[in-house]
Amino acid sequence: MHYVDGFVVAVPAANKDAYVAMAAKAAPLFKEFGALRVVECWADDVPDGKLTDFRMAVKAADDEEVVFSWIEYPSKEARDAANAKMMSDPRMKEFGESMPFDGKRMIYGGFMPLLDE
Repeated sequence: MHYVDGFVVAVPAANKDAYVAMAAKAAPLFKEFGALRVVECWADDVPDGKLTDFRMAVKAADDEEVVFSWIEYPSKEARDAANAKMMSDPRMKEFGESMPFDGKRMIYGGFMPLLDE
């Protein structure tokens, strides 16, 4: 079964086009490093929760929208190897310097799928 890195970020609505451009430029790099699939999703129907929700998780401001993303890899080992390549690739440093969102509020993690139908 594949391995998945998941991400949730708050992006200023005014930066949507810049985010899409950044994601479109980054996706081929992730694939070059070993990703099978890169998915970026802009919030469309994200309800407010009573105790927590996606917006609270990333401390989204009123002028921000939530982006939910994931990257699929063939295995955890392939993901770990990709992450090592990313850390040493100067093209990735460029992304870190020009993100159209506050990276300090990004939540992310690696996940082993339980069901893949």
